[in-house]
Amino acid sequence: MRRHEPTDHEWEVPAPLMPRAGTGRPRAEDQRIAGGTVHTIRTGITRRDLPERYGPWKAVHTRFRRRALEGAFTHAPRQLRAEAEAAEQPNP
Repeated sequence: MRRHEPTDHEWEVPAPLMPRAGTGRPRAEDQRIAGGTVHTIRTGITRRDLPERYGPWKAVHTRFRRRALEGAFTHAPRQLRAEAEAAEQPNP
């Protein structure tokens, strides 16, 4: 486990929010690609300099771009916040 990689426990929260692959070629593991995205953002390196343990840099870039265009980086935090607030509310 590296400093910028989400642990298995941390990954349990956003994993259900990731869109599932349809048909076609098997894609790279979501957790590994997410780790590459986080590593890229936190370190400021270019995607082409991404360590190989995160998979192909192009896959990391493509997946990040798709999620950004879908609005996942604004939608997912809102959904997680709403779920956390709902869990804090006492049941009537």
